[in-house]
Amino acid sequence: MRIGISCYPTVGGSGAVATELGKALAHRGHQVHFIVTDVPFRLGEFHPNIYVHEVDTMSYPVLRTPPYDLSLAALMADVVNQFNLEVLHVHYALPFAICAFLAREMTPQHPVRVVTTLHGTDVTVLAQDKSLYEVIRLGIGKSDAVTAVSHNLAAQTKDLFCVERAIDVVHNFVDTDTFRPVSDLRVRREFAGDGEKLLLHVSNFRKVKRIHDLINVFARVNDSVPAKLMLVGEGPELTDVREQVRTLGLAERVLFLGKQDEVASLFGAADLFLLPSEKESFGLVALEAMACGVPVVGSLAGGIPEVISHGVTGFLADVGDVEAMAGFAVQLLQDEQLHQQFSRASRDRAATMFDTESKVREYEAVYERLVRDRTKQ
Repeated sequence: MRIGISCYPTVGGSGAVATELGKALAHRGHQVHFIVTDVPFRLGEFHPNIYVHEVDTMSYPVLRTPPYDLSLAALMADVVNQFNLEVLHVHYALPFAICAFLAREMTPQHPVRVVTTLHGTDVTVLAQDKSLYEVIRLGIGKSDAVTAVSHNLAAQTKDLFCVERAIDVVHNFVDTDTFRPVSDLRVRREFAGDGEKLLLHVSNFRKVKRIHDLINVFARVNDSVPAKLMLVGEGPELTDVREQVRTLGLAERVLFLGKQDEVASLFGAADLFLLPSEKESFGLVALEAMACGVPVVGSLAGGIPEVISHGVTGFLADVGDVEAMAGFAVQLLQDEQLHQQFSRASRDRAATMFDTESKVREYEAVYERLVRDRTKQ
């Protein structure tokens, strides 16, 4: 098949999943066209079936900002025409679903099918803006197929936008060759001393990630088990979190590592992953941790319970229940046998339920259904 993919090319769950999907489709023989503002950060390879088309926006004095969305739609239409694309798979409702709708309207001679994958904040955050609500609703309604990365997100979308249409649930996936249990002592010794446990959190440091809860959980864990905490990422809460760490006297215990593109080695060095979010459509970082054999302690929020099996691959507590999360973390860190049991179960769940091959086949089934329906018309 000839498939176009549009996504945010920067660090983030939606861009990572879209890029890995495109690479996997190319390896399975499909022709894949990334239509983006920049080369996706996880592309990292040449493949004869992969093409990258970058948006070039114009500047004009009358326009306050470059017309990025319209330029993207025009480029989508151009690629559809040039390569006779059968499917445009866009990741994120805004602006990509709307741009794909416009591109399809501009190319009536090429009846391309539009698939929109919802990743979370396009529904749970952007839709809270009344000025954007109807735009997002239009993008969802005009898509030929809509998928969501969790059952929870699919249900939220239906409730929030009062839509009757079917939403296919295709969970996120993980490359279990890249994210695998590897005891990298060199990396571990870089951050933790003998007898210390190493905890990890990766996010964009927004309020919904509840980083202050995370620090309070770690403070309680550190009172019982000598530990270090690696924080990977940047975001609006970072300054306040640094002050919280200093106030709690944890400056020597909490390591701010900033943005890191390649995090598999950090997962492999960790003993435990913490994810206390109040909103999480899926929790891709939790899945990456599991694939590395790292148990997760997190919250009962959004799609996290669809990833973490409570009492098997990790523990889950109510949002904001710092005491419960800390208790679960200490239990795992102090019981080596239990930790090993959870570690093996985590890897097994990631490799059998969220592997790339099976999820790519699910997306292929959506594409094939749409193309088959098109030929019947």
